[in-house]
This record gives sequence, C-alpha cells and structure tokens, in this order.
Amino acid sequence: MLRILILAAGKGKRMKSNIPKVLHKLLNKPMISWVVNTAKKLNPESIAVVLGHKAEEVRRILDEDINVFIQSELLGTGHAVMCAKDFLKFDGDVLILYGDVPNVKVETLKEMIEKHRMENNSMTILTTFLSNPRGYGRIVRNDSGKIISIIEETDADEEIKKIKEVNSGICVFKASDLINSLKYLKNDNKQGEYYLTDIVKIFLDSGKNVGTFLTEDPNEILGINDRMQLSKVERLLRLRVNEEHMLNGVTIVDPESTFIDPEVVIEMDTIIQPSTIIYGNTKIGRGCEIGPFTIIKDCTIENNVKIVQSNCEGAWIFSNTSIGPFARLRPKTTIKENVKIGNFVEVKNSIIEQDVKAGHLSYIGDSEVGEGTNIGAGTITCNYDGFMKHKTKIGKRVFIGSNSALVAPVMVGEGAIIGAGSVITEDVPNDSLGLGRARQVNKKGWAKRWREKKEKEVQGLKPKNKDA
Repeated sequence: MLRILILAAGKGKRMKSNIPKVLHKLLNKPMISWVVNTAKKLNPESIAVVLGHKAEEVRRILDEDINVFIQSELLGTGHAVMCAKDFLKFDGDVLILYGDVPNVKVETLKEMIEKHRMENNSMTILTTFLSNPRGYGRIVRNDSGKIISIIEETDADEEIKKIKEVNSGICVFKASDLINSLKYLKNDNKQGEYYLTDIVKIFLDSGKNVGTFLTEDPNEILGINDRMQLSKVERLLRLRVNEEHMLNGVTIVDPESTFIDPEVVIEMDTIIQPSTIIYGNTKIGRGCEIGPFTIIKDCTIENNVKIVQSNCEGAWIFSNTSIGPFARLRPKTTIKENVKIGNFVEVKNSIIEQDVKAGHLSYIGDSEVGEGTNIGAGTITCNYDGFMKHKTKIGKRVFIGSNSALVAPVMVGEGAIIGAGSVITEDVPNDSLGLGRARQVNKKGWAKRWREKKEKEVQGLKPKNKDA
C-alpha cells in the first residue's frame, strides 16, 4: 500500500514574485501540477500536499481528492512532515516528493519503491552524482559503501563538500517507522530547522535498514528556486514531451523551438514545424502539418489537416482542410472537410460546411455557411448591433462577392450570388442576385478640371521673386 506526501510550503524568495513558487508554470501548467500528475501515475491509495506560503492560492488549483495540510511556520522538511502526521498513520509505504522538483520520472520512482520493498528498508533515498554538488546535502558512506548520514551543505566541512553524491530529497519510508522517528528530530543545526535527513542516523542507530537508489540522470532531481532554474527545467520537460511524440511517429522538425503540453495527443505521420505551440485539451490526427509559427489551444484536428502560421483556439477542424497563413479560429468554431480558410480570415462561433472557400481578408462570426460556398475577399458578417449578437445563415453553393457586408440577422438562400461591395440587410432568396450598393455615376472631365484648379491654387501660394 502506498501513500504520497508532497512538500510544497516554501516561500520561494529567489523567484522574486507575488505568485507562490509552486504555481509558476511549466508548459502552461503549474509546477506542482506536474508533481501531482507524476504521483497519480503511481496509483497510490492517497495523495497529500503540505502547504504554507499563500496556501489558499495553491489549494485552489488542486483536485478535490488531494489532502491538504498546513505548515504555518516554515521550520524545515522534517517539520513539514510532522504537520501531516495524521496522513502517516497507516500500514504501508509513504513516498516523499517536492512541489518544486517536477522532472523526476515515474519509472525512476517505481524502481526506487520496488528496491525499497525488496531490501525491506525503513527508508530509501533517491541520490545522484553531480559534478558541482553545491547547495545539496551530501551522501556520506562508510568504507563498505553503506550510507551512514546525510549532511546538509550549511553544516558540512570542507572534506564533506568534496563528496559528489547528493541527496535529491525524494525518499520512501515505511510509514510506521517514519511516524515513530519524527519525535526524535532536533533543530540543533545552523539553520535552526528540523531536517528530514536526520532520520537516517536515527534509523541506523536503532538498527533499521536505510538504502539508496541512484538515478544516473541528475536532471531528474533539479529543484526550482529562481527564474533561471524554471527556464532550465521547462526546457528539459519540453524536450522529454517532444521525444515521446517523436518515438510515437510524429516528426518535430525543431524540438528546441516547439512547445507541446504533456496532455496533447498527436497521431503518427504528423509533422510539427518550428516555433509552434500546442497546448490545452488538443488532439491532432494522422498526416497533419502544423506550423511554423502556429498556436493551437483546446482544438480537435482530424487527419490530413494543414495549418500554417495561424492561431486556433477551441475549434474542431475536420479532415483534409487547410488553414492559413495568418488565419484565426476562435472558440466554438467547426470547420468541416475540404475547407480552405486562407490568409487573414477570422472565424468565430460558426459552422463552416464542407468544400467552403474563404481565401482571404474575411470575418465570419456567429454564422452557418453551407457546403460549396465561396466567400470573397473582404467579406464581413456584421454579427453585433451594439447590444446583441445575431446570426448569419448562408446556404449551399453561394457566391459572396468581395468586400461585402452581411448585416445579421440575415439569410442568404442556396445558389444565391451577392454582388461585390454589397451591404446586405435583408434575406436573399434561393438562386437570386443580392445587390446593396449605390449606383455608379461617372462625371466626364471632372478629374482633369479638378487637377487644373488645384495647380492654380498651388501657384498662387508660391512667394514672388522680388529681384525678377
């Protein structure tokens, strides 16, 4: 039986922010959410989080099934665990994770827990080797290689500081042994804090087994204390997500410039071009090409769709459709099969049926556009009257001439043609020509006379030469 306790009470002073450290985002998701999601993948009986600084702000983003304990005084990791003592009262193992260490892999934790149980340890610690271990507690071993203590850097002498093996902070305990040992923790150190790591000596002195599990990837244990570390860890997470997609048959042309949320689903043979951001509840089908310079959020994109240099949010895009460049799809938009949404076209809260073409420079809002319709350049559905939104309905196989304005509520029947430059304020019947523009008037010779008049006016304004 497994429970997981996440320590996330710190202030994060070095972030220099009014936002709690664990709410800073990595790939558009709060830091602590990465840790919680990792914990859930281990299928524990229960998950708890210890909060402190601005606890209510952090609590709001946690799922309801997450237990919350409050550390009102920040007196160290051992004290944080003491604040969740009730959570430890069960017969099983408890895994300790940290809200600011989001890059640890599920596979690593599974292997550590398995080793912990096989060796019947009271405590097993995740360690790694660092070329520059500054800031980390050092793993001290005896001549036979067994761990004898963990010494924090603030309490370490020069000889201890030379040790390269470090404590990640992540560890797994027998819950009963942990809860019994907490009463022996003391704060007689330079920080005046209760260190969870001091339990190593308490266990060893009482004859209990303490083990370690080594991860060969030191990036897994990186903690986040400032904006530079935030950026570094986000890059690692981003590349891990991108690598998983590439191993599953997705081509990512430039993983360094591509940002994809971990929840995004992309099927094989899709190509993601550089400088593309895909996040939220997004699913992308097979054989698509997305990007470059494209942002996708909360979209369902079916097979063989091409989206170039565009922004799509909350849209459902059917197969064999082309979007962009420089198009914008806003929420509640449905684009059916074989549609062309071209450059500088914006679609909002509309259904675009199959085989529609809207090539350029148009706004389609709160509309239904029938199949086979062609939307000319500069067409606008005028959906807002200053107080309310209204609907435009366009039938099948309609041709809308360029630079037309359809003033909603209005309906254009099947097979109708709208003359270029029209303002349509009334319904247009099926197979009819709709015109709504002033009659053209040509005044012969007017332009020439106007220019001659202006030239004389300009001559009259020039200063006279007194020496002439």
